[in-house]
Amino acid sequence: MTDTVKIYCVNTNEQKEVAIGASLEELIPLLGVKMPYLIANAKVNNKTESLAYRIYRPKRIEYVDVGNSSAMRTYVRSLCFILAKAVDDVLPNAEMYIEHAVSYGYYFQIEAEQKITKEVLDAIRTRMHEIVAADIPFKSVEDEISKVVNIFRSHNMEDKALLLETSDFLYAYYFMLDNYIDYYYGCLTPSTGYIKLFDIHEYNGGFLLQVPLKSNPEILAPVVKQEKLLNVYREHLKFLKISELDNVGDLNKAKQDGRMSEVIQIAEAYQSKQISDIATKISSRYREGVRVVLISGPSSSGKTTFRKRLEIQLLVVLLKPVGISLDDYFVERDATPVDAFGEKDYESLYALDLELFENHLLALLEGNEVELPSYNFVTGKREYKNNRLKIGDNSVIIIEGIHALNPELTARIPAEKKFMVYVSALTSISLDDHNWIPAADNRLLRRIVRDFRYRGYSAQDTISRWDSVRRGEEKWIFPYQENADVMFNSAMIYELAAIRRHAEPILLQVPRAMPEFAEAHRLLKFLSYFNYITDRELPPTSLLREFLGGSSFRY
Repeated sequence: MTDTVKIYCVNTNEQKEVAIGASLEELIPLLGVKMPYLIANAKVNNKTESLAYRIYRPKRIEYVDVGNSSAMRTYVRSLCFILAKAVDDVLPNAEMYIEHAVSYGYYFQIEAEQKITKEVLDAIRTRMHEIVAADIPFKSVEDEISKVVNIFRSHNMEDKALLLETSDFLYAYYFMLDNYIDYYYGCLTPSTGYIKLFDIHEYNGGFLLQVPLKSNPEILAPVVKQEKLLNVYREHLKFLKISELDNVGDLNKAKQDGRMSEVIQIAEAYQSKQISDIATKISSRYREGVRVVLISGPSSSGKTTFRKRLEIQLLVVLLKPVGISLDDYFVERDATPVDAFGEKDYESLYALDLELFENHLLALLEGNEVELPSYNFVTGKREYKNNRLKIGDNSVIIIEGIHALNPELTARIPAEKKFMVYVSALTSISLDDHNWIPAADNRLLRRIVRDFRYRGYSAQDTISRWDSVRRGEEKWIFPYQENADVMFNSAMIYELAAIRRHAEPILLQVPRAMPEFAEAHRLLKFLSYFNYITDRELPPTSLLREFLGGSSFRY
């Protein structure tokens, strides 16, 4: 019987015989894999695995460094485990909650009997460095779900016990770091010694876990002020606590107890009230001179449905909304700027005819009539079809687009005439106290369902484009989000439970041989924590209908 097995390494484009049972970590020097940054995980047959994974059969292996989002997630999970253990070591009876991404890091809270002073925070940071220096292995243990649930319950980790207890898993993994246990839904680095770069700070009433910069993982991401974003999260977390739906386990329990109809109704009513409140603010500001409402947000944030529902609420407060589409102000295709890869960059601000747009906006605000252009996406040419517009009394101009909050778009429009709204799916419910739900994952799942249903794109198509979409958002949208007068959170408490039924069959179509399979597999694992719910109780005006279908709005 042979004691070796053949593997193919994508990074070196070589096949090699390796010892059966060798770990991916052990194979890195043997294969001669060199990468720009820290290697944190690998794809094995296009499925993401820990470097602790051992080879027993022929495999296709591709190592991934932290310049890639998958490896960065592994790095951050491992760092969060170190943070959790350090807090437990310094404050044995404390509770820590990692709530959401903010300021290029992760916002967390510590509930303890004593005040978390600078000295206590310094002690936690020091303990984290000690744990890293000790290079302690992360051990994974798999057992029957009932036994894992009992282990977490015996350690007073009810959030993790309830998450797993309400799932339909037969077996589950948990992780150990010395004598401290925790749960994470993705892989970790082999040991704590991998996690060299991090910091923790006091931040806006809580604390910020600072992580490496995505574009250059050898330095820490900068700390930036995102107080408006943080306040939106806080408002929604208060709502979740009042609703007793802190984590996904609570949501699953509500489903199993027959309370999901009530959860949907409350969530929809809460969102309706938010939109009504925004309309009231615009009405108040209209009396002070506001005439233009600018709505921006990243892909699949629900901007379009938000705009339609806002327009209804504006009519209720006796304002007449008049819409202008930024898409009609694209420059002609031959004049479109190109990106770093030499491709036409339709996401660029300069893909728009800024001068014509502002001239029209100024003319409208002065009471003049303008003929609006219409962009022909087939020919790539601007056309005029006698579409004339003149605003009257009580009219407000509504402009929706990814660049709406960019000051350069409306540089010549006086600030007192503008009201800015930022829309995004800022998911506030968490899997458990240490596993937040990234807003980008929520939006990606929305987009996968919408692209398949309405645009004829497969999940593989959408996933393959997602990194490019995210780069555009980082450049053109996120830097301006704090310019908003108000932020609207379009995420629904229950929505991923409703999306699961729609997304799973689409994700399952991604071929295993394709590189997008790893992301499809990750999303399927993530969705599996949610109990299925049907969307038949969603009202036809629900923002989620924009993606799932059945909306009473026309798109």
